[in-house]
Amino acid sequence: MITLKSDREIKGMQAAGDIMVGLFHALSDYIKPGITTWDVDHFAYEYITAHDATPGELNFEGYKYSTCVSVNDMICHGCPSKDILVKDGDLLKVDTVINYHGYLSDSCHAFVAGTATPEVQKLMDVTLKALYLGIDQAVVGNRIGDIGWAIQNYAENEMGYGVVREYIGHGIGPTMHEKPDVPHYGEAGHGTRLKAGMTITIEPMVNIGDWRSGETADDGWTVRTLDGSLSCQYEHTLVVTNDGPKILSSYDHDFDAKYLLK
Repeated sequence: MITLKSDREIKGMQAAGDIMVGLFHALSDYIKPGITTWDVDHFAYEYITAHDATPGELNFEGYKYSTCVSVNDMICHGCPSKDILVKDGDLLKVDTVINYHGYLSDSCHAFVAGTATPEVQKLMDVTLKALYLGIDQAVVGNRIGDIGWAIQNYAENEMGYGVVREYIGHGIGPTMHEKPDVPHYGEAGHGTRLKAGMTITIEPMVNIGDWRSGETADDGWTVRTLDGSLSCQYEHTLVVTNDGPKILSSYDHDFDAKYLLK
C-alpha cells in the first residue's frame, strides 16, 4: 500500500533527517585510518541516542547494529566489526535509519579514510551524480521507471560502471519499507506513477566492475561485489511535491538549495 504523507508527517521526517545529517557531518571528522567499523557504529549509536532518537536499523529483522558500514568491495549491509581496521584510502559507506518519535529518515553517505585515490574519487562522483539524476525524475506524473532509467543510463551506458540490481530503494514512512519499490535500473515510462506526498528513498549502489553481487557472507548480512571491484552508495530520503522533489536528508544545503522544503 502506498501512503501519501501529510505536512505533519513530512515535517517529522525532516526532523529525523536533520539528525541524520548532523551524524554524517560528525562522521566526516571522525572517520580516519586506524579506527574500526565497530568504532563507527558505536559513535553513531551515541550520537543518535544523544539527539532523542533511536537507530532504526538496530534489531530490525535481527540486525545487531545501528549502522551498516560497508568497506571497499562491500556493496551493502556491512556488519560493523572490531576486526575490520580502517586503512588509508578505504571507501566506507555508512547507511542508517533515524527514528525520531516515530518519524523515519533513511540515508547513506560515502566517506574516505585519509586520501582518496583517483579511482575511488571518480566512483564516488559518478554514484553521487547518478543519485541526483534519479532524484530529478521524482516529479509528479513521472513513473518509477524514469528514476531507474536515468540512474542506469548514466552509470552504465555513459560511464561504463555497473548498477546493482538486487538491492533497491523503497517507500518510507511509519515503517522502514513501504511501497513502491524503487529500482535503480529500468525502463522510462513504466512503473508506478508518482504523486505528491509520496516519500521514497533513492539509493543507487554502483560498482566499478560487474553489477552482480556475490553470496551473502557468513554473518548473514554483508554483501560484496561478485568480482571484488569497488562499490559505492549514496542515498537520500525525499518527498515528491507539486514543486518538485524535496530532499529530507540533505548533507549540503548549498548544493541542494533547489531541493529543500521552504
